[in-house]
Amino acid sequence: MAREKQPVTAAIRTLRQHKVLYTSHLYNYEEKGGTSVSARELGVEEHRVIKTLVMEDETKKPCIVLMHGDKQVSTKQLARVANCKSILPCAPEVAYRHSGYQVGGTSPFGIKSNMPIFAEATLFDLPEIYINGGKRGYLVGMEPKELERVLKPIMVNVAIDG
Repeated sequence: MAREKQPVTAAIRTLRQHKVLYTSHLYNYEEKGGTSVSARELGVEEHRVIKTLVMEDETKKPCIVLMHGDKQVSTKQLARVANCKSILPCAPEVAYRHSGYQVGGTSPFGIKSNMPIFAEATLFDLPEIYINGGKRGYLVGMEPKELERVLKPIMVNVAIDG
């Protein structure tokens, strides 16, 4: 059986540029399946699969939030940390415009616009994380310290049980 070719996305080009050690994981993408599907397909805990969420504040200023797959973002807490009135998820077409990625394939690496990146602090307690590689059905595994080194995110504590 032929091995499936690994995609080369803007995210992968960024990881290569920064010499990040990562593993590639292709899986069968399911529309609206989210991190529960990717965790199941990869055989890993959903807590270790990281969501990349594109959000906007009340002035339409975008940001990215990196969150455990099994958690939700407290937008009230995030707005407080970001020093704004409110932050809400973007509509898919707006998220695409900001990030350059299709919803379901959004990676924090190689994004189109320069925007703040917030990361749930507890992500960095994990030995390995799985995060989108810039294409639906494609995750990359890496040590969280690599994500911190390349992205230099703002650490937050905004996770709530989802």
